[in-house]
Amino acid sequence: MYAIVKTGGKQYRVQEGQRLLVERLPVAEGEIVALQPLMYRSEEVVSDASGLARVTVSARVLSHERGQKLRVFKFKPKRGYRRRTGHRQELSRIEVTEVALKEGSDGA
Repeated sequence: MYAIVKTGGKQYRVQEGQRLLVERLPVAEGEIVALQPLMYRSEEVVSDASGLARVTVSARVLSHERGQKLRVFKFKPKRGYRRRTGHRQELSRIEVTEVALKEGSDGA
């Protein structure tokens, strides 16, 4: 049983107990956050909007971190133009606590 979720503009395949490093989430450490499911797979595949309304994917934020430093270097030949900058991405380490499909009737 797994789900495909979307967070930070990226998609991840998650299972219960899995730990991920995702873009910074606006919650404090130790809080539970709900992730947006795009697909759920168990014995059946759920990918339609009405079925995904019954899917819950929640995760606990373990810590907030910063990614490794990336060097950005700009250079234009024969002009004496050189610029070096850096970037460190803000990240959150999460642990998926629940991937579940609620049993119930459809809206139809």
